Amino acid sequence: MTDQNDTIVDFKNIQKTYDGETLVVKDFNLEVKRGEFVTLLGPSGSGKTTCLMMVAGFETPTHGDILLNDVPITHVPPHKRGIGMVFQNYTLFPHMTVAENLAFPLEVRKIDRSAISEKVQRALDMVRLGEFGTRRPAQLSGGQQQRVALARALVFEPDLVLMDEPLGALDKNLREEMIFVTHDQSEALTMSNRIAVFNDGVVQQCAAPDSLYEEPNNAFVAYFIGENNRLNGTVKEMKDGHCMVQLDDDAGIVEALTVNVSDTGDRTTLSLRPERAIVNPPEGEYPNLFEATVQEVIYMGDHLRTRVELCGHDDFVIKIPNNQDHDSLKRGQTVRVGWRADDCRALDA
Repeated sequence: MTDQNDTIVDFKNIQKTYDGETLVVKDFNLEVKRGEFVTLLGPSGSGKTTCLMMVAGFETPTHGDILLNDVPITHVPPHKRGIGMVFQNYTLFPHMTVAENLAFPLEVRKIDRSAISEKVQRALDMVRLGEFGTRRPAQLSGGQQQRVALARALVFEPDLVLMDEPLGALDKNLREEMIFVTHDQSEALTMSNRIAVFNDGVVQQCAAPDSLYEEPNNAFVAYFIGENNRLNGTVKEMKDGHCMVQLDDDAGIVEALTVNVSDTGDRTTLSLRPERAIVNPPEGEYPNLFEATVQEVIYMGDHLRTRVELCGHDDFVIKIPNNQDHDSLKRGQTVRVGWRADDCRALDA
């Protein structure tokens, strides 16, 4: 396939409105490469499922083009797009056996009957349901029905597979080119090559999972992906990629990485992951060091989830690895909490 374009799906300036006034999708641009597993992640109503339905052909863009293998598909009917689709509710035919459900997309594509049974069996083996061909969907568990739906989407070997909502039964070895819609952050982080974070019809950031978590480029992405401590303040000084931020209510000054602020006087929200804050660090090692009062300590197995009051916030969370001796931490105790400037990101307010 080296002679083909590396891009399999290309969204170009896509907009979508249902009432002619409100844009559900505002300006969606995204290229999906061959072999990628891309997840559209965002809150309900953010536009991600609408984008999936436009690729599938069940919705039409109000503006812009969608290309599949360099060919515009906006006016191509769904059944001629050759796309595998896995819906949230499986949509299996209840009157058919599992094998008949898988054979159906092959029959409508006029696949030779001698090859159908082989393809059906191979697809069932892929999802580890090789012995279930004679059963009906009602005789399967929800997870098994989920896997049958996936097998049916893969059985005709499509170039592209679309999946709406979490698909926990998916095996990494099954993936081809896939776009996946989910509300589940942990699923998105562990399964995806790239994640496009949606909000209000716009992709806020599209990047690899580790980049999204470690380097969010705005406040929405930072607080939607994983857990964050937020500190609000005003930029007082900027130098060499860092800034000094005066926290609200004169709670102190924090040195942070300059990410999404442009000048002194800008309002900012600081983002700090709970695992990057250190309780009682060595002297002189961290530029940001504050006194805090322990509010709660919860044993989580691999870490202690410690909530403290810090800089006027009583919901500041610290994750302490369970390889340290912190049995002495008690509610009401005063501790010092420190963090590095590069672990604290100055984002939009």
